[in-house]
Amino acid sequence: MTQLLDHLEARRAAGSKLLVPYVMGGRPSADAWPKAFALVAEHADAVEIGLPYSDPLMDGPVIAAAGESAIRAGMGPLEVLDSAAALSPDVPRVAMTYYNPIHRLGEAEFCRRAAKSGIAGLIVPDLPVEESASLRDAAADAGLGWVPLVAPTSSPERVAAITATATGFVYAVSTLGVTGAREALSQRAAAVVARCRAVTDRPVLVGIGVTTAAQAVEAVQAADGVVIGSAVVRLIESGGSGAGEFLAGVRAALDSV
Repeated sequence: MTQLLDHLEARRAAGSKLLVPYVMGGRPSADAWPKAFALVAEHADAVEIGLPYSDPLMDGPVIAAAGESAIRAGMGPLEVLDSAAALSPDVPRVAMTYYNPIHRLGEAEFCRRAAKSGIAGLIVPDLPVEESASLRDAAADAGLGWVPLVAPTSSPERVAAITATATGFVYAVSTLGVTGAREALSQRAAAVVARCRAVTDRPVLVGIGVTTAAQAVEAVQAADGVVIGSAVVRLIESGGSGAGEFLAGVRAALDSV
């Protein structure tokens, strides 16, 4: 068990649907991103923090542009990771990063540094399950929860292998393609969740394409919660308190389920 899993399972046991918003670390600026985090975290069960990376294979245009802006402003993956130590409130934080920054620093050192900065979990979307064992071991040694992704095209055997590694939550990818807002929740979402539930009792959250409060409510008819990324990042990039207000609405909608 990990701190992240303990927290999410306690929330689930209390009857709450889980809300995990995504923020791009370092945005809208190095000085302003702690405030953006606080606005988002107020309504969250955990927060996913994107570490800016120059070749973000899974990220759609909104998140990719935010990451590029962070890097141009001097907030690379390690700068964001280290600055996370000063964030508040103390909601669990899950770092989303690609494998290259981890490899360059070293798996054990990256995980140690992440834990020291208050990170509770790790998502690495470009590392397949067959190649993840050593990083999962390093994450476990540092007390980090591992959050694997299950694609809608994964076979039952592969779903079982992937979900067996989860020590945080299972990220059920609702649709093929990169992150981004969608007009409707993918019809594949419920099927992905069902395949996960057949082989694991870990919390299962739907992400990719969850854009509105109504879509979040639709997703949690099957899932334990949702991850919302591009819709939140777009509001943070536009300034003001829009992201907090949006998530307050999502939180209220989920609490009414």
